[in-house]
Amino acid sequence: MPAELREHAGRHYAVQFHYALPDDAWCVELSEAVRAPEAWADVPGAATHLPGPAFLVAVIPDEDPDLEPTVHFHGDDEHVIPYAIMRWFMENVAEEVERCRAALEAAPLVQGAWPTTCAPSGRPGPCSSTS
Repeated sequence: MPAELREHAGRHYAVQFHYALPDDAWCVELSEAVRAPEAWADVPGAATHLPGPAFLVAVIPDEDPDLEPTVHFHGDDEHVIPYAIMRWFMENVAEEVERCRAALEAAPLVQGAWPTTCAPSGRPGPCSSTS
């Protein structure tokens, strides 16, 4: 699952994208990133941080234009999300919604066929031409 990482005020955050087949929807997850294993320190180009458990998940249906995207909060702990990080997350969500809606309008589903344009750029999934 591809992830984008961002540092803000000394903390690291991750936005991760994946397709939830049971929901027929793309998910965009926000988490606080965690340090990569120490063993990776000697690996050239290895990530220093990885996505942690998601505490905010946007679910973007890509097969039914009547279903609205939703945002779900997860976890028992309280999470303070800086405005800049929330905006970054919501910009990713907005781009995903636009991409999936455009794919639905351009190529409505034919029984058993997937649209080929709603996968996020460079992120393969059931509705990308690279899956």
